[in-house]
Amino acid sequence: MEPKMFPFLQVLGIMLMVLGALLFIAPIILEKMPSLESVPWIILYVYRSDGFVFVTSPILIIISIISLLLWILTRSGAP
Repeated sequence: MEPKMFPFLQVLGIMLMVLGALLFIAPIILEKMPSLESVPWIILYVYRSDGFVFVTSPILIIISIISLLLWILTRSGAP
């Protein structure tokens, strides 16, 4: 491996360790937070079923779909 590759690998390793720590700590923090179901559904949607919790943001999904469509249309040459 080239010596230039080592700083990249070090930064990648540190980022992966931080991500792992966040994934480990997140459930503990989320248990102590108040209920998120009082937030309007367009901002935050919470689905609970048999101990499974799925949380998403419909408005961010809509914005992502619009930006993806705009990107596809501009790349294809359409106005």
